[in-house]
Amino acid sequence: MDATGYASFWAFVALVIFLVAMVVLKVPGKIAGALDDRAKKIDDNLAEAARLRAEASALLAEYKAKTAGAEAEAAKIVEEAKAEAARLTAEATKSLEEMIARRTKAAEAKIGQAETQALAEVRARAADVAVEAATALLAVKVKGDVADALVRNAVSDVRAKLA
Repeated sequence: MDATGYASFWAFVALVIFLVAMVVLKVPGKIAGALDDRAKKIDDNLAEAARLRAEASALLAEYKAKTAGAEAEAAKIVEEAKAEAARLTAEATKSLEEMIARRTKAAEAKIGQAETQALAEVRARAADVAVEAATALLAVKVKGDVADALVRNAVSDVRAKLA
Protein backbone atom coordinates (compact mmCIF):
# COMPACT_ATOMS: atom_id res chain seq x y z
CA MET A 1 0.00 0.00 0.00
CA ASP A 2 1.29 3.31 -0.83
CA ALA A 3 0.72 6.65 0.90
CA THR A 4 -2.38 7.43 -1.06
CA GLY A 5 -3.89 4.06 -0.15
CA TYR A 6 -3.16 4.66 3.53
CA ALA A 7 -4.75 8.06 3.35
CA SER A 8 -7.80 6.65 1.64
CA PHE A 9 -8.02 3.85 4.21
CA TRP A 10 -7.80 6.24 7.15
CA ALA A 11 -10.30 8.58 5.52
CA PHE A 12 -12.64 5.64 5.12
CA VAL A 13 -12.13 4.59 8.74
CA ALA A 14 -12.76 8.14 9.91
CA LEU A 15 -15.91 8.26 7.81
CA VAL A 16 -17.15 4.97 9.30
CA ILE A 17 -16.36 6.20 12.82
CA PHE A 18 -18.17 9.46 12.09
CA LEU A 19 -21.21 7.64 10.78
CA VAL A 20 -21.23 5.22 13.75
CA ALA A 21 -20.92 8.17 16.13
CA MET A 22 -23.86 9.83 14.41
CA VAL A 23 -26.00 6.75 14.76
CA VAL A 24 -24.93 6.19 18.37
CA LEU A 25 -25.71 9.80 19.27
CA LYS A 26 -29.05 9.52 17.39
CA VAL A 27 -28.29 12.60 15.26
CA PRO A 28 -30.50 11.49 12.33
CA GLY A 29 -33.46 11.11 14.72
CA LYS A 30 -32.79 14.48 16.21
CA ILE A 31 -32.56 16.05 12.77
CA ALA A 32 -35.78 14.30 11.73
CA GLY A 33 -37.44 15.38 15.00
CA ALA A 34 -36.34 18.97 14.47
CA LEU A 35 -37.64 18.89 10.91
CA ASP A 36 -40.94 17.34 12.14
CA ASP A 37 -41.24 20.04 14.82
CA ARG A 38 -40.58 22.71 12.24
CA ALA A 39 -43.19 21.18 9.89
CA LYS A 40 -45.70 21.00 12.79
CA LYS A 41 -45.09 24.67 13.64
CA ILE A 42 -45.62 25.62 10.01
CA ASP A 43 -48.84 23.56 9.89
CA ASP A 44 -50.03 25.20 13.15
CA ASN A 45 -49.23 28.67 11.75
CA LEU A 46 -51.15 27.87 8.55
CA ALA A 47 -54.13 26.60 10.57
CA GLU A 48 -54.04 29.73 12.78
CA ALA A 49 -53.87 31.94 9.67
CA ALA A 50 -56.87 30.12 8.16
CA ARG A 51 -58.81 30.50 11.43
CA LEU A 52 -57.95 34.20 11.64
CA ARG A 53 -58.96 34.67 8.00
CA ALA A 54 -62.34 33.00 8.64
CA GLU A 55 -62.82 35.12 11.77
CA ALA A 56 -61.94 38.30 9.86
CA SER A 57 -64.39 37.36 7.10
CA ALA A 58 -67.12 36.80 9.69
CA LEU A 59 -66.35 40.16 11.33
CA LEU A 60 -66.39 41.87 7.94
CA ALA A 61 -69.78 40.37 7.13
CA GLU A 62 -71.09 41.39 10.56
CA TYR A 63 -69.86 44.97 10.16
CA LYS A 64 -71.32 45.16 6.66
CA ALA A 65 -74.67 44.06 8.07
CA LYS A 66 -74.40 46.59 10.90
CA THR A 67 -73.48 49.32 8.40
CA ALA A 68 -76.48 48.47 6.25
CA GLY A 69 -78.71 48.52 9.34
CA ALA A 70 -77.28 51.86 10.46
CA GLU A 71 -77.78 53.34 6.99
CA ALA A 72 -81.39 52.14 6.96
CA GLU A 73 -81.95 53.59 10.43
CA ALA A 74 -80.36 56.88 9.39
CA ALA A 75 -82.61 57.04 6.33
CA LYS A 76 -85.63 56.36 8.55
CA ILE A 77 -84.57 59.12 10.95
CA VAL A 78 -84.17 61.55 8.05
CA GLU A 79 -87.63 60.65 6.73
CA GLU A 80 -89.15 61.10 10.18
CA ALA A 81 -87.38 64.45 10.58
CA LYS A 82 -88.71 65.61 7.20
CA ALA A 83 -92.23 64.53 8.15
CA GLU A 84 -91.91 66.28 11.53
CA ALA A 85 -90.62 69.43 9.82
CA ALA A 86 -93.54 69.36 7.37
CA ARG A 87 -96.00 68.86 10.25
CA LEU A 88 -94.44 71.69 12.26
CA THR A 89 -94.48 73.94 9.19
CA ALA A 90 -98.17 73.18 8.65
CA GLU A 91 -98.92 73.85 12.33
CA ALA A 92 -96.95 77.10 12.25
CA THR A 93 -98.74 78.20 9.07
CA LYS A 94 -102.13 77.38 10.57
CA SER A 95 -101.23 79.13 13.83
CA LEU A 96 -99.99 82.17 11.92
CA GLU A 97 -103.18 82.32 9.85
CA GLU A 98 -105.30 82.06 13.01
CA MET A 99 -103.25 84.78 14.71
CA ILE A 100 -103.58 87.04 11.64
CA ALA A 101 -107.35 86.42 11.60
CA ARG A 102 -107.61 87.24 15.33
CA ARG A 103 -105.55 90.40 14.96
CA THR A 104 -107.55 91.45 11.91
CA LYS A 105 -110.76 90.91 13.83
CA ALA A 106 -109.37 92.85 16.81
CA ALA A 107 -108.25 95.70 14.52
CA GLU A 108 -111.67 95.77 12.89
CA ALA A 109 -113.29 95.86 16.34
CA LYS A 110 -111.01 98.75 17.37
CA ILE A 111 -111.85 100.56 14.15
CA GLY A 112 -115.57 100.00 14.84
CA GLN A 113 -115.17 101.31 18.40
CA ALA A 114 -113.23 104.31 17.12
CA GLU A 115 -115.98 105.03 14.55
CA THR A 116 -118.66 104.71 17.25
CA GLN A 117 -116.68 106.94 19.62
CA ALA A 118 -116.02 109.51 16.87
CA LEU A 119 -119.72 109.50 15.92
CA ALA A 120 -120.68 109.97 19.59
CA GLU A 121 -118.17 112.81 19.94
CA VAL A 122 -119.51 114.47 16.76
CA ARG A 123 -123.09 114.12 18.03
CA ALA A 124 -122.14 115.51 21.43
CA ARG A 125 -120.29 118.41 19.85
CA ALA A 126 -123.23 119.03 17.49
CA ALA A 127 -125.60 119.00 20.46
CA ASP A 128 -123.39 121.45 22.33
CA VAL A 129 -123.19 123.72 19.30
CA ALA A 130 -126.96 123.50 18.77
CA VAL A 131 -127.58 124.27 22.43
CA GLU A 132 -125.24 127.25 22.31
CA ALA A 133 -126.79 128.50 19.09
CA ALA A 134 -130.33 128.07 20.46
CA THR A 135 -129.31 129.76 23.68
CA ALA A 136 -127.78 132.69 21.84
CA LEU A 137 -130.72 133.00 19.46
CA LEU A 138 -133.35 132.81 22.16
CA ALA A 139 -131.42 135.20 24.37
CA VAL A 140 -131.55 137.78 21.63
CA LYS A 141 -135.21 137.24 20.62
CA VAL A 142 -136.92 136.34 23.89
CA LYS A 143 -136.57 138.33 27.08
CA GLY A 144 -137.71 137.97 30.66
CA ASP A 145 -138.97 135.06 32.75
CA VAL A 146 -140.69 133.45 29.79
CA ALA A 147 -137.43 133.51 27.94
CA ASP A 148 -135.56 131.81 30.76
CA ALA A 149 -138.18 129.03 31.04
CA LEU A 150 -138.34 128.62 27.28
CA VAL A 151 -134.56 128.43 27.02
CA ARG A 152 -134.36 125.81 29.78
CA ASN A 153 -137.06 123.67 28.17
CA ALA A 154 -135.55 123.98 24.70
CA VAL A 155 -132.06 123.12 25.91
CA SER A 156 -133.23 120.03 27.75
CA ASP A 157 -135.33 118.95 24.70
CA VAL A 158 -132.41 119.39 22.32
CA ARG A 159 -130.09 117.52 24.64
CA ALA A 160 -132.59 114.66 25.01
CA LYS A 161 -133.10 114.36 21.26
CA LEU A 162 -129.41 114.53 20.31
CA ALA A 163 -128.12 112.27 23.04
